[in-house]
Amino acid sequence: MKIVYYCQHTFGVGHLFRSLEIARALGRHDIIMVTGGQKVSIPFPDHIKEYALAGLHMEADSGGLTSVEADRLITDIKAQRCSRLFSLMAETRPDLFIVELYPFGRKQFDFELRPLLQAIRKGQFGPVAVVCSLRDILVEKIDPSYHERRAIDRLNALFDALLIHADECIVRLSETFSGVGQITIPMVYTGFVATKPHPEAGSRMRQRLGIGREETLLVASAGGGKAGAPLFNAILDAIPFFSEPRGMHLFMFTGPFIPDADFVHLHRNGGQDPRVRISRFSAEFQSFLSAADLSLSMAGYNTCMDLLATGVPALVWPFNENREQRLRAEKLAVRADLSILADSELEPSHLARRIEQMLAGPRRVDTAPIRLDGARQTADWLESRFSGKRTDRL
Repeated sequence: MKIVYYCQHTFGVGHLFRSLEIARALGRHDIIMVTGGQKVSIPFPDHIKEYALAGLHMEADSGGLTSVEADRLITDIKAQRCSRLFSLMAETRPDLFIVELYPFGRKQFDFELRPLLQAIRKGQFGPVAVVCSLRDILVEKIDPSYHERRAIDRLNALFDALLIHADECIVRLSETFSGVGQITIPMVYTGFVATKPHPEAGSRMRQRLGIGREETLLVASAGGGKAGAPLFNAILDAIPFFSEPRGMHLFMFTGPFIPDADFVHLHRNGGQDPRVRISRFSAEFQSFLSAADLSLSMAGYNTCMDLLATGVPALVWPFNENREQRLRAEKLAVRADLSILADSELEPSHLARRIEQMLAGPRRVDTAPIRLDGARQTADWLESRFSGKRTDRL
């Protein structure tokens, strides 16, 4: 199949990484990944071509759109993005158009998506199936009834299927979207989208790092990094309170979007400690988790899936500006080796005790497996549903 996959990341990178994992599972097809956020330097598999629109991102406070390039007007960027999207669809005439999150979110990008989807429905680009790719939990809205009505209208009119990347035994869409019963198109739970690590990834990483079995490896992370500074600073401040810190190693991955001032401050706070390594990003992040004795992180979708896939014990500090991360953490804490940190527990001595308690406690193994094969299940469902149309290569 020819597939155009639209993924607009704004605040973090989770949406992009999840979409790439699904695209990897669709390795027998040609995929154009449409991106339009802050640049993230990650390799794309050979069968995926990136089509980068002029960058836009959302302000955390206002939710308004701003340009990644400071000298460009938003109106000019919007016009150019719309034009390029229409040109792409006309040139490629794909079999399948996958849209990540919209219409459940990304309403700020209605200016380009709604006219494009309407043109697809009118047959302007030939027969194109349209699928919504949706994560497990939606954030709350100021006017939920209006938001849900709007999402349902667009979904039923402009899409052919809804794929929910969650295990329905853990969380269902109806818990954060009350209008599920009004959705008339096929709705499928694929399981969570997670990458399975190599069985020896952890032991190989510890050997490469020179960390013995009796030493302790902590891995700290915060997804894209825009909201992670309080957690990182608390971890660094907790180090002097550890009862036996000499055998401890801390690898801190701040995320590519951490503000520069916060990154500099972290290096000043802990960068001189030989036990601490601070970097923005690692392509081998999951191998570090596989090697770790404990993960300290926020509770974004991709981070939680990496925790489940590697089985590393975890302390998570959910992002508190909306319900998404806390609800996910509460759901998973019932089934996985994961515990939630309250804001008050970021106090250095308290955090040190929590870390040592997790390290000393027994490993928890849940007897009911969580579905983590969402990428493969998504690919299989899409192929069985839509691959009978055209198979010529791009």
